Amino acid sequence: MNKDKMNGYVDNVKGEAKEQWGKLTDDRSTENEGKVDQLKGKVQEEVGKIKDKLSK
Repeated sequence: MNKDKMNGYVDNVKGEAKEQWGKLTDDRSTENEGKVDQLKGKVQEEVGKIKDKLSK
């Protein structure tokens, strides 16, 4: 697993936690930040997968 995939996974998990915290506290801003973090993580994971394919 390369660095991009790992960072993407971490951002995805962090975003999910932040989104759930926003829902729990009824804070739309935090909830939206979590969704953005998840999206950023998914994109970064895909970049890592593409880099792995290109390196083979």
